[in-house]
Amino acid sequence: MTLNANPGGNRPHGGRLAQAALSGRQEQGRRAPASGRDRRAARAAGPAPTGLRRIFNYPRHGKGPIHRWIPSWRFCLGSFLLMTATVLGLFVYAYSTIKVPEPSEFAQAQTTTIYYSDGVTPMGQFAEINRTIIDASTIPSHVGSAVVASEDRSFYTNSGVDPKGILRALVNNASGGGTQGASTLTQQYIKNYYVDTTNSYAGKFQQAIMALKIDRSKSKAEILGSYLNTVYFGRSAYGIEAASQAYFGHPASEMTYSESALLAGILPAPSAWDPAIDKDQATHRWNRVLDLMLADGYITQAERDSATFPTTIDVTDNETYKGPNGYLLQMVREELTTKAGLTDQQIDTGGLSIVTTINKANQEAAVAAAQSLPEGHSPNLRVGLVSIDASSGGILSLYGGSDYLTGGLNSSTGAVAQAGSTFKPFALVAALEKGATLANGYPGASPMTIDGARFVNFGNAQFRWANLVTATAYSVNTPYVQLNKDVGPETTKEVAKRAGFPEDTAGLDDANLQSVLGSASPHTIDIATAYATFASQGTRHQTHIVASVSGKSVSYTASTSGEKVFSDDVMADATYAMQQVVNEGSGTTALRLGRPIAAKTGSSSDNKSAHFVGYTPQVATAVTLYQSGQNGEEESITPWGKYSEITGSTYPADIFTTYMESALNGLPVERFPGRTAGSYTPGSLGGIQAPAPSRGSSRAPEPVPSLTPVEPTQEAPKQDKQEETDSEVPPGDQQQGIVPVPEGPQIPDPAKPGQPPKDGNGGNPNDPGKGDDGNLDGQKRSPQGAGGNGNRPLGRDWLGILGDLGWSPRHQR
Repeated sequence: MTLNANPGGNRPHGGRLAQAALSGRQEQGRRAPASGRDRRAARAAGPAPTGLRRIFNYPRHGKGPIHRWIPSWRFCLGSFLLMTATVLGLFVYAYSTIKVPEPSEFAQAQTTTIYYSDGVTPMGQFAEINRTIIDASTIPSHVGSAVVASEDRSFYTNSGVDPKGILRALVNNASGGGTQGASTLTQQYIKNYYVDTTNSYAGKFQQAIMALKIDRSKSKAEILGSYLNTVYFGRSAYGIEAASQAYFGHPASEMTYSESALLAGILPAPSAWDPAIDKDQATHRWNRVLDLMLADGYITQAERDSATFPTTIDVTDNETYKGPNGYLLQMVREELTTKAGLTDQQIDTGGLSIVTTINKANQEAAVAAAQSLPEGHSPNLRVGLVSIDASSGGILSLYGGSDYLTGGLNSSTGAVAQAGSTFKPFALVAALEKGATLANGYPGASPMTIDGARFVNFGNAQFRWANLVTATAYSVNTPYVQLNKDVGPETTKEVAKRAGFPEDTAGLDDANLQSVLGSASPHTIDIATAYATFASQGTRHQTHIVASVSGKSVSYTASTSGEKVFSDDVMADATYAMQQVVNEGSGTTALRLGRPIAAKTGSSSDNKSAHFVGYTPQVATAVTLYQSGQNGEEESITPWGKYSEITGSTYPADIFTTYMESALNGLPVERFPGRTAGSYTPGSLGGIQAPAPSRGSSRAPEPVPSLTPVEPTQEAPKQDKQEETDSEVPPGDQQQGIVPVPEGPQIPDPAKPGQPPKDGNGGNPNDPGKGDDGNLDGQKRSPQGAGGNGNRPLGRDWLGILGDLGWSPRHQR
């Protein structure tokens, strides 16, 4: 076996051994634990960061406890780019998703204006807000310049938002200064016209996005014009047009640069800085705007130096329905909803132009006439007046009371009163349609029992025979009750409805013999409507107050065609009979109009109402007086002034004549058609031949009205007249107009022809009061006078004997 001579192998020896030993010690020294900063750095060290952590490296890997929190430039750049991308992304998302909404209903709401018949003169307004949107091109340029100089001097250069203003507002708000909105005119326009989102910063951001979009889609002129049409200027005025009217009393198109500066100056707080409230502040703001306009080149130095503070008008009362016109406006509103089919929202916010049929001069005359009654009347007395254009049915004027806000009920359309003798012409028309003529007649004895009921004429006046002209002129009761019996009360009622009385007229359905004396209770407007049908010679028009409506998506025109309901011949004869009421009967007051007038007076029993209704071929007018108690109950009209009894031929006739003098002014004098040739010969009625006229009777000449005004005289004594009837009916069946009187005719003193019977009902002969159907001028008249022919009824020769004695009847209402 061979042994290795070197058992240590490669083990160092000698110098190498010493070197190896030294190297071992050094390695051992390096492996010894570190201390201090090295030990802390070693503990912070870890695995190398990966992914996004490697990009941002925050907190920083391998750095000390302080340096690791100091971001590197790479982190700062990355964060900036990320934030920029995020903001840009949010902006792009917001711009694409935030839509400009439809204009708000409030912003589009405009004032509806009601005009008189001329279409130019305003009568009133309907509005939730007072705004009239006008074409921006009609607004003077200095108006917009004043607003721009005061509210947004960068308007023409910004893009809808003002970054500098936003930054300035943020700094100011953050520093505790007064809150600033930094809104441009475009943003304010969005707030006013579209939607108000300014109650939060998020809302302001939405508004800014909308402003950018609006600025890109509309021109600056469009934005400014829309802003001026929507912004609030104070005095309940929205938009520049309403503001100009409220402050200066003229349209915006007439505003001066000085007036523009005032409105622009008070715009931030119009209610507080109104010159009527704080003139010093208003003046300060006015000067500020002028200075800015000068600085921005909108006005010259000479204009600035010559500017004077504008004069403003007083703040007006906004009570729409105040005064007599309130009744008209309420009627307009009602007709717009019932006939034109408009909603209240359309009326109040639609900015409509409504032209009425009301003639301003006529309306003023109606108010003046209705309020011309002498002092001393009961405070419960009410007056109604309605005047209608006979050719169209349009209401020319209407008086419903002195003040709608305090009076409430419209005395012409809301209150009702018994028609009295104004109802008799309906029986006359019914008879003419059934074959009677004006020469037909009846005995006029009083009292007279008809179908078990007892009727009398006023003052128990006796008419040997009264044809239909005489019976109408003097409103003789007993002939008309007989006429109503022959034609039939239902037929008379049907004629009243055809003429214009509504189906639901109070008392109209209670058709009986004495209903011809006017127990039905219509409104004054119903009476006027019916007589307007007579005035148009039988064409019934729908009575209306709205002539036309125009506006955005709204158009309405009232129908004026009418419907023929009575023949021309019937109307000619009926009108002829009613002309005699004025020519010789109870309506002679109207003679002073100096033109043909047909009319009828009427009073209810106990004088609870009094009417005068008359017409020319152009105009029909009805006047009513009535008196109501505290609880609305009917009262007899308390006499006052020059009349001891208030009937249709007293104050109602006076009011009618006074009004018509103005209403007919400028209208040509037109005559009615003459009575028909056959009207002088008695006709048949219901197939029964009328009684033959007495021997020696002849056709009476037609009275021709004077075209020269005749002043009514007060020289002769006048008598009180009122419709009276008497009937013997079972208890509980008494009706208005039935008054018991002594039995038998009252024979006057034959030595005093023409005097009324001495029955105690003739009134004071020294009283100048005019009765409803009496001898108005004190002249001696007989049944053979104008309009009568003295026909003697068969079997009634005893009445002829009375006539032969020279006795003239006391004429009736």
